[in-house]
Order: sequence, then C-alpha cells, then structure tokens
Amino acid sequence: MKVYNTLSRKKEDFVPLEEGKVKMYVCGPTVYNFIHIGNARPMIVFDTVRRYMEYKGYEVNFVSNFTDVDDKIIKKAMEEGVSAQEISQRYIAECKKDMEGMNVKPATAHPLATEEIDGMLGMISTLIEKGYAYPAADGTVYFRTRKFQEYGKLSHKNLDDLQAGHRDIQVTGEAKEDALDFVLWKPKKEGEPYWESPWCEGRPGWHIECSVMARKYLGEEIDIHAGGEDLIFPHHENEIAQSEACNGKIFAKYWLHNGFLNIDNRKMSKSLGNFFTVREISEKYDLQILRFFMLGAHYRSPLNFSAELMEAAKNGLERIRNGAGNLQFLAKNSKARQMDDREEALWQQGQEFVDKFEAAMDDDFNTADAISAVFELVRFANTHTGEGSSEEFLQNLYGRIQLLCDILGIILEEKEEILDEEIEGLIAERQAARKEKNFARADEIRSLLLAQGIILEDTREGVKWKRA
Repeated sequence: MKVYNTLSRKKEDFVPLEEGKVKMYVCGPTVYNFIHIGNARPMIVFDTVRRYMEYKGYEVNFVSNFTDVDDKIIKKAMEEGVSAQEISQRYIAECKKDMEGMNVKPATAHPLATEEIDGMLGMISTLIEKGYAYPAADGTVYFRTRKFQEYGKLSHKNLDDLQAGHRDIQVTGEAKEDALDFVLWKPKKEGEPYWESPWCEGRPGWHIECSVMARKYLGEEIDIHAGGEDLIFPHHENEIAQSEACNGKIFAKYWLHNGFLNIDNRKMSKSLGNFFTVREISEKYDLQILRFFMLGAHYRSPLNFSAELMEAAKNGLERIRNGAGNLQFLAKNSKARQMDDREEALWQQGQEFVDKFEAAMDDDFNTADAISAVFELVRFANTHTGEGSSEEFLQNLYGRIQLLCDILGIILEEKEEILDEEIEGLIAERQAARKEKNFARADEIRSLLLAQGIILEDTREGVKWKRA
C-alpha cells in the first residue's frame, strides 16, 4: 500500500510503527455552527481510509477531536447570551447527526479541547523548561519558532521567506521576541471562558490542543496525521514544532491532506452566497449521495461541487443500488441450489474486479478508480445473471458488491419504508386486474400509485416497486 506523504511530497510504502496497528489522528471541526460541506470532505475521505485499513486487517485507533473553545464559539455564545459550552455541546450533537447521515463511523475517541487543559499546561511548561517557549509580561506564552530548526519541513516554507512575504501569519505583539513566534497560551478577555495557569487566567492557543490530544490518545509517535490542505500551514506545521520539541521524537510518520472544495468553480464563502451546510444538503439529497460524490474524485484533487455533479452522483449511486437490488430480487425468486460449473467459473472471473478495487485503494486511496471497479462488477453481475441463476451465485455476487461498498461507506439498501395497507391492496388489485385483462383498471391503479410516489416495474419475475 502506497500513501502520498505531504512531508516528503511523494508516495511512500505504508509501514506502520507497530505491526498490524495504525494510530491515526484527524483534525476535527470547530463547533460553533452546523458543519459545512468543506468539513464533510475530510470526514468522508479519512473515514474511508480507516475503513480500508481495517479491511486490510489493521487495528485502527482513530482519533478525531472537537475544538470546543475558540473565538467563533465565544462570539456565537455572546450573540445568543448563552455559555460557550452550551454552543459547543449543541453543535457537537448536530455534527454527530450529520456524520451518521454520511455514514462516518464514530472515532475510537472524540476528545474535547476543554477536557484536556491539564495536558496543555503540562506540555507548555515542558516547552518553557526546554527553552522552546517563553511567557510575556501580559501572561501570553509564545513558542520560539526559530529555535525549532526543522520548522517549515511540512509546508516546505523557509522561515526567512515567511518573515518577508507572509506578514499575514505574523501575530503582532510588542512582547514577542520574533514576529514569527506563535501563541501557546493567551490571557482571557472580558466575558470569555478561562482556566487558571502559572502565567495568567486564560485559554490555550489552537495549535497546542491537537498536539496534546494526539499524544494522550495515541502516544508521542503516531502513524498518520490527516486533515484538509488548508491546515498544512500554520496549524500542522506548528503541531510538529510543539510536539517534536516537547517529546524529542518524530510526531507523525505520514501526513495526509485532502484538496479544497469549490462551489460552481468558486471558493466557498458566505459573502459569495455559495456556502452550504451538510444539513442544508440533506434537505435535498440523501447524504449517501454526498458521500458518493465526494469519493468520486481522488482525495488530493480539488473538488468542484455543483447541482449537476450531485445529480450525476445520484444517478451513479442509483445504478449500483439497482444492480444490487436486482440480485436480491432474483435470489428471492430463484431455486435454492448451489452454483453450477459455469457460475463457478464466472465467480472466479469476477475476482478481477475486487483485485482492481484493491489496486486502486492501495495506490494512495484512489476512490475514483475503486468506484469504477464497483461499476464494472455491477455490469458483470447484470450481464451474467437472470431468472435461471442459482441462489448461491446471486447471493455471492451481492455479497461481493456489498463488501466493496462497505469499504467505501456506501449503504446499498435505501431505508425501508413500509407500504401501508391501502397501497399494498392497490398493488394486489392491479395484479388481479392484469390477470383478468382489465388493463384500463391496471393502468388507473399505476397512475394512482405514481401520484403517491410509488413507481411500479413489471418484470418476468413479478412486480417490483420503488419510491420516486
């Protein structure tokens, strides 16, 4: 298995620190509102990476945090006249609902920044003792960026170039020794939540939170650290500096980053009016369609979101679901016999699509090519099955499609909705009318059912139905 490592800027063979185990940390959202579809991409992508690792037999310790103390959370709390904790708890619950809708598995641990303050105070104290950090007169604690000689190794930025050309990332402050030093701890402002510390009543800087949570739940050295490419600098660069300066060890072996998400070929922003939350998307589409759409491109590629592309994803997912549903329907009405020699040969032949799927996923988790392999498998199943197929062959093919879709987090079966007695009765009445050659009544019933969102399909094996 090869993964593209942002640190080396090349694909590398994946070799875990401990055989058979993977320690993986993914930066989670700041919970001040409903998550947007930009948040959804790393959730879906790295959930799929995790699923594939588990399919390969690894025991994955997957940690993804919630940033529950932040300027945006505090601002929202003040606007509503409630506590920051109330805001963060509300939107953590809403985020988990959206994650469930996207079929994102719960992490092994979902730590909260506010519950790990003691660990942050400990790491900051160690950095001060080692000379990598210093407190200013007002109680702010800064990290000495230049003292960490490998600073810039992830983003491939040079400190002198940063000094000259990236004034926007320089935090101003007269007490700072260097314009590029960043904050580890900062004093409280009026009305803000705060914690006691040796330096002042205040709260942690953003970067220190992830360093501490990764260390506590995964250890001083981890296999994979992942997130959106917007986090490479300064967030992940600063995490490396803090963690390696404190622990004296390589922080993460592999760094994985997903590409940006654009809306109709433009950057998503509230000012452009093209900002969408996952909840808003769920009002129009099954979130499985959003997941399928996200996996239709390689995770490192920029991805463009549009209504047309979502419709294409909807149609693609429907093709797979229809193919799988047809296998189930045929199996239900087939003879309960084992595969014959012809089917056995076809079953062996069908392994090539699993091999294609694995080859795609082994090549830096190429979900786009993996989905193509699933389409080929569905087409193969459609071509080589019919009412004469054995139950074993049909069920085996369905199981193979389901296995690959499970790795992608794609749920094959749409939520079952029970027909009420009136509709069931209409379907039975239509069948009777057809037998009696009363086609006018049969067509009338079809129209009635269509008006209620029920589409009927007459096949040689019987009537099949689905909701529009």
